[in-house]
Amino acid sequence: MSNKISPSILASDFSSLGEEALSVQDAGADMLHIDVMDGHFVPNITLGAPIVKSLRKRVSLPFDVHLMISDPLKYIPDFAKAGADRITFHLESSSDPAACVALMKELGVESGIALKPGTPGEAVFPFLNKLKMVLVMTVEPGFGGQKFMSDQLEKIKLIRRECDRRGLEMDIQVDGGITDVTMPLCRDAGANVFVAGSYVFGSEDRKKAIDSLK
Repeated sequence: MSNKISPSILASDFSSLGEEALSVQDAGADMLHIDVMDGHFVPNITLGAPIVKSLRKRVSLPFDVHLMISDPLKYIPDFAKAGADRITFHLESSSDPAACVALMKELGVESGIALKPGTPGEAVFPFLNKLKMVLVMTVEPGFGGQKFMSDQLEKIKLIRRECDRRGLEMDIQVDGGITDVTMPLCRDAGANVFVAGSYVFGSEDRKKAIDSLK
Protein backbone atom coordinates (compact mmCIF):
# COMPACT_ATOMS: atom_id res chain seq x y z
CA MET A 1 0.00 0.00 0.00
CA SER A 2 1.16 3.53 -0.71
CA ASN A 3 1.64 5.94 2.18
CA LYS A 4 -1.22 8.35 2.79
CA ILE A 5 -0.61 11.56 4.71
CA SER A 6 -3.42 13.14 6.73
CA PRO A 7 -2.20 16.38 8.38
CA SER A 8 -4.02 17.16 11.61
CA ILE A 9 -5.65 20.56 11.53
CA LEU A 10 -5.40 20.57 15.33
CA ALA A 11 -1.80 21.78 14.86
CA SER A 12 -2.74 24.60 12.48
CA ASP A 13 -3.38 28.30 13.09
CA PHE A 14 -7.06 28.35 14.07
CA SER A 15 -7.36 32.01 13.09
CA SER A 16 -6.85 30.98 9.45
CA LEU A 17 -8.35 27.49 9.21
CA GLY A 18 -9.39 27.76 5.57
CA GLU A 19 -6.00 28.95 4.40
CA GLU A 20 -4.23 26.39 6.57
CA ALA A 21 -6.28 23.54 5.12
CA LEU A 22 -5.69 24.76 1.58
CA SER A 23 -1.95 24.98 2.24
CA VAL A 24 -1.65 21.25 2.97
CA GLN A 25 -3.98 20.42 0.11
CA ASP A 26 -1.65 22.31 -2.23
CA ALA A 27 1.35 20.62 -0.57
CA GLY A 28 0.14 17.15 -1.56
CA ALA A 29 -1.74 15.84 1.49
CA ASP A 30 -4.03 12.88 0.84
CA MET A 31 -6.63 13.73 3.50
CA LEU A 32 -7.31 16.34 6.15
CA HIS A 33 -7.44 14.96 9.69
CA ILE A 34 -10.01 16.80 11.81
CA ASP A 35 -9.85 16.12 15.54
CA VAL A 36 -13.17 16.55 17.35
CA MET A 37 -12.98 16.72 21.15
CA ASP A 38 -15.91 17.17 23.51
CA GLY A 39 -14.28 18.09 26.81
CA HIS A 40 -15.66 14.88 28.31
CA PHE A 41 -14.14 11.86 26.57
CA VAL A 42 -10.94 13.91 26.47
CA PRO A 43 -10.21 17.08 28.46
CA ASN A 44 -10.00 19.52 25.55
CA ILE A 45 -12.73 20.96 23.33
CA THR A 46 -11.99 21.58 19.66
CA LEU A 47 -14.04 21.68 16.46
CA GLY A 48 -17.67 20.87 15.75
CA ALA A 49 -19.74 20.07 12.68
CA PRO A 50 -20.31 23.75 11.71
CA ILE A 51 -16.55 24.20 11.26
CA VAL A 52 -16.37 21.06 9.13
CA LYS A 53 -19.25 22.36 7.01
CA SER A 54 -17.48 25.69 6.48
CA LEU A 55 -14.20 24.03 5.53
CA ARG A 56 -16.02 21.74 3.09
CA LYS A 57 -16.99 24.78 1.02
CA ARG A 58 -13.33 25.58 0.32
CA VAL A 59 -11.37 22.35 0.60
CA SER A 60 -11.60 19.37 -1.75
CA LEU A 61 -9.42 16.97 0.26
CA PRO A 62 -11.22 13.98 1.81
CA PHE A 63 -12.14 14.82 5.39
CA ASP A 64 -10.80 12.28 7.89
CA VAL A 65 -12.84 13.10 11.01
CA HIS A 66 -11.65 11.65 14.32
CA LEU A 67 -14.36 11.75 16.98
CA MET A 68 -12.81 11.84 20.44
CA ILE A 69 -16.23 12.15 22.04
CA SER A 70 -18.29 10.16 24.53
CA ASP A 71 -21.38 9.56 22.37
CA PRO A 72 -20.36 9.34 18.69
CA LEU A 73 -23.60 7.66 17.67
CA LYS A 74 -25.47 10.86 18.48
CA TYR A 75 -23.20 13.08 16.37
CA ILE A 76 -22.22 10.92 13.40
CA PRO A 77 -25.17 12.23 11.30
CA ASP A 78 -24.12 15.84 11.92
CA PHE A 79 -20.57 15.26 10.72
CA ALA A 80 -21.70 13.17 7.76
CA LYS A 81 -24.04 15.97 6.70
CA ALA A 82 -21.28 18.55 7.22
CA GLY A 83 -19.06 16.81 4.69
CA ALA A 84 -17.01 14.13 6.44
CA ASP A 85 -15.81 11.42 4.07
CA ARG A 86 -14.51 9.10 6.78
CA ILE A 87 -15.45 9.11 10.45
CA THR A 88 -13.43 7.32 13.11
CA PHE A 89 -14.85 6.85 16.60
CA HIS A 90 -13.30 5.38 19.73
CA LEU A 91 -14.04 1.83 20.76
CA GLU A 92 -13.79 3.09 24.34
CA SER A 93 -16.72 5.51 23.89
CA SER A 94 -20.14 4.87 25.42
CA SER A 95 -21.84 4.22 22.05
CA ASP A 96 -22.48 0.75 20.67
CA PRO A 97 -19.70 0.16 18.09
CA ALA A 98 -21.84 -2.02 15.83
CA ALA A 99 -24.55 0.64 15.76
CA CYS A 100 -22.02 3.35 14.87
CA VAL A 101 -20.60 1.30 12.00
CA ALA A 102 -24.08 0.45 10.71
CA LEU A 103 -25.16 4.09 10.83
CA MET A 104 -22.13 5.22 8.84
CA LYS A 105 -22.85 2.60 6.20
CA GLU A 106 -26.41 3.88 5.99
CA LEU A 107 -25.16 7.46 5.61
CA GLY A 108 -22.58 6.54 2.97
CA VAL A 109 -19.58 7.46 5.11
CA GLU A 110 -16.45 5.32 5.47
CA SER A 111 -16.08 3.96 8.99
CA GLY A 112 -13.07 3.62 11.26
CA ILE A 113 -12.47 2.58 14.84
CA ALA A 114 -9.78 4.17 17.01
CA LEU A 115 -7.97 2.49 19.89
CA LYS A 116 -6.37 4.24 22.84
CA PRO A 117 -2.87 3.06 23.78
CA GLY A 118 -4.20 0.96 26.65
CA THR A 119 -6.76 -0.92 24.52
CA PRO A 120 -5.55 -4.24 23.09
CA GLY A 121 -5.54 -4.69 19.33
CA GLU A 122 -7.74 -7.78 19.58
CA ALA A 123 -10.60 -5.58 20.76
CA VAL A 124 -11.22 -4.37 17.20
CA PHE A 125 -11.18 -7.85 15.61
CA PRO A 126 -14.98 -8.40 15.80
CA PHE A 127 -15.54 -5.33 13.61
CA LEU A 128 -12.73 -5.59 11.06
CA ASN A 129 -14.81 -6.98 8.21
CA LYS A 130 -17.08 -3.92 8.24
CA LEU A 131 -14.43 -1.21 8.59
CA LYS A 132 -12.40 0.89 6.19
CA MET A 133 -9.78 1.84 8.76
CA VAL A 134 -8.37 1.13 12.21
CA LEU A 135 -6.66 4.03 14.00
CA VAL A 136 -3.94 3.12 16.48
CA MET A 137 -3.24 6.02 18.81
CA THR A 138 0.48 6.36 19.47
CA VAL A 139 -0.18 9.02 22.13
CA GLU A 140 -3.00 9.46 24.63
CA PRO A 141 -5.88 11.22 22.82
CA GLY A 142 -6.72 14.78 23.70
CA PHE A 143 -3.52 16.77 23.26
CA GLY A 144 -1.22 17.59 20.37
CA GLY A 145 2.57 17.52 20.45
CA GLN A 146 3.00 14.41 22.64
CA LYS A 147 5.91 11.98 22.44
CA PHE A 148 5.49 8.91 20.24
CA MET A 149 4.76 5.68 22.15
CA SER A 150 6.87 2.97 20.52
CA ASP A 151 5.15 0.17 22.43
CA GLN A 152 2.16 0.61 20.09
CA LEU A 153 4.13 -0.82 17.15
CA GLU A 154 3.28 -4.37 18.24
CA LYS A 155 -0.41 -3.48 18.17
CA ILE A 156 -0.07 -2.26 14.59
CA LYS A 157 1.66 -5.50 13.62
CA LEU A 158 -1.04 -7.57 15.31
CA ILE A 159 -3.90 -5.81 13.51
CA ARG A 160 -2.13 -5.93 10.13
CA ARG A 161 -1.50 -9.65 10.51
CA GLU A 162 -5.17 -10.28 11.26
CA CYS A 163 -6.27 -8.15 8.30
CA ASP A 164 -3.88 -10.04 6.02
CA ARG A 165 -5.14 -13.35 7.38
CA ARG A 166 -8.68 -12.34 6.43
CA GLY A 167 -7.63 -10.88 3.07
CA LEU A 168 -8.77 -7.37 4.04
CA GLU A 169 -7.42 -4.26 2.30
CA MET A 170 -7.54 -2.30 5.54
CA ASP A 171 -6.15 1.18 6.13
CA ILE A 172 -4.24 1.26 9.42
CA GLN A 173 -3.74 4.80 10.60
CA VAL A 174 -1.38 6.05 13.28
CA ASP A 175 -1.86 9.30 15.15
CA GLY A 176 0.58 10.84 17.59
CA GLY A 177 4.19 11.95 17.40
CA ILE A 178 4.55 11.17 13.69
CA THR A 179 7.76 12.51 12.11
CA ASP A 180 10.17 11.38 9.42
CA VAL A 181 11.83 9.29 12.16
CA THR A 182 8.78 7.57 13.69
CA MET A 183 6.77 7.18 10.48
CA PRO A 184 9.07 4.49 8.97
CA LEU A 185 8.73 2.46 12.18
CA CYS A 186 4.95 2.54 11.85
CA ARG A 187 5.09 1.79 8.13
CA ASP A 188 7.30 -1.23 8.72
CA ALA A 189 4.86 -2.43 11.38
CA GLY A 190 2.01 -2.33 8.84
CA ALA A 191 0.50 1.15 8.96
CA ASN A 192 -0.20 3.07 5.75
CA VAL A 193 -2.05 6.24 6.83
CA PHE A 194 -0.15 8.78 8.91
CA VAL A 195 -1.57 11.68 10.89
CA ALA A 196 1.07 14.38 11.15
CA GLY A 197 0.18 17.56 12.98
CA SER A 198 3.13 19.52 14.30
CA TYR A 199 5.51 17.93 11.80
CA VAL A 200 3.55 19.33 8.84
CA PHE A 201 1.86 22.48 10.13
CA GLY A 202 4.95 23.47 12.09
CA SER A 203 7.16 23.26 9.01
CA GLU A 204 8.14 26.30 6.97
CA ASP A 205 7.98 24.11 3.85
CA ARG A 206 4.87 21.94 4.18
CA LYS A 207 5.33 20.29 0.80
CA LYS A 208 8.81 19.20 1.79
CA ALA A 209 7.47 17.84 5.10
CA ILE A 210 4.73 15.84 3.37
CA ASP A 211 7.10 14.59 0.67
CA SER A 212 9.52 13.38 3.34
CA LEU A 213 6.76 11.23 4.84
CA LYS A 214 5.68 9.87 1.49
